[in-house]
Amino acid sequence: MTVYARMISFTCIVMLGWLLTSAVAFSQTVSNLDSANSGTAVHSSDAESPHDPPKPTLVEAKTRAMILHETFHGALQVMHRDFFREDDGLSIPSRSLEDVFAEIEKSHGIELRWIAVDLKAMNIDNEPETRFEKRAAQQLKTGKTSFDETDENTYRFAGRIRLSATCLSCHASRRTNNDDRAAALVISIPLSTEPTDDR
Repeated sequence: MTVYARMISFTCIVMLGWLLTSAVAFSQTVSNLDSANSGTAVHSSDAESPHDPPKPTLVEAKTRAMILHETFHGALQVMHRDFFREDDGLSIPSRSLEDVFAEIEKSHGIELRWIAVDLKAMNIDNEPETRFEKRAAQQLKTGKTSFDETDENTYRFAGRIRLSATCLSCHASRRTNNDDRAAALVISIPLSTEPTDDR
């Protein structure tokens, strides 16, 4: 497969995930408009500016988190397999995706962050820091695929990210077995403060 074809396939993967996430957001907006047109009161938080995206309900946040996790997990695997060669001097795929994370946070208020689970973090910024991240890392070490918690303002999701052989050549170069190792993607989504039946 040529580099051009690989780039096209990678772009399609990312765009598919983003379109699915956007579809959820669009359906929420349509639902709000339908409620407004039918005379049902739709309240918006005073803290949100007209340019802030609407905050999802808990059910919507869970759906978005799962879609984002699957999209970035797949994108990371494809980037490692098709684009990254250790001696090429290119940015590692996880670092490249952090630029995408920054854009998502800026445009949608959703925070995404890598954390170490089975191995020592190669970058101290990827050590679990918050109580949620530390609990998530402990749960994912047991083999669980995900861990989540909700407080009154935020839904937090941590999804297991399998480290491929290419990843392990750097992350665990002295490993003595081929057991699966993992990192995690932590996704934090601000929630709507409006009362709903799905909490």
